[in-house]
Amino acid sequence: MRYVCLVHADAAALAALSPEEGTRLTDDSIEFDWAVKHDGHLILAQPLQSPDTAVIVRARNGKLSATDGPFVETKEYLAGFFIIEARDLEQAVQVAGRSPMARIGSIEVRPVLDQTHSVTGDGRPRL
Repeated sequence: MRYVCLVHADAAALAALSPEEGTRLTDDSIEFDWAVKHDGHLILAQPLQSPDTAVIVRARNGKLSATDGPFVETKEYLAGFFIIEARDLEQAVQVAGRSPMARIGSIEVRPVLDQTHSVTGDGRPRL
């Protein structure tokens, strides 16, 4: 089963890191990604730029709107994600718990919802 692991970073904790600690966190995270790939679990991993680079898009009543960030005053923000294959939620939690980002933020592990088109029977495109 596939799981999306949403990495939430504590902005204050990240800002408090020295340049060396930030570099080590990046290096440890990349090494984690390669280890999880080697173990056969990793499908995709990607950090995200900070919330102030984001745009929220809405379509309402035939009108499109786009709003620049930041959007929410919160301690943690979505900093990245990785998609894994795991036998069950317990294994997915164990894999996610090895991430260096779990030490400075949190990781939400959520099963992927498989859906099919009601007429064609097609699922969503996959990586």
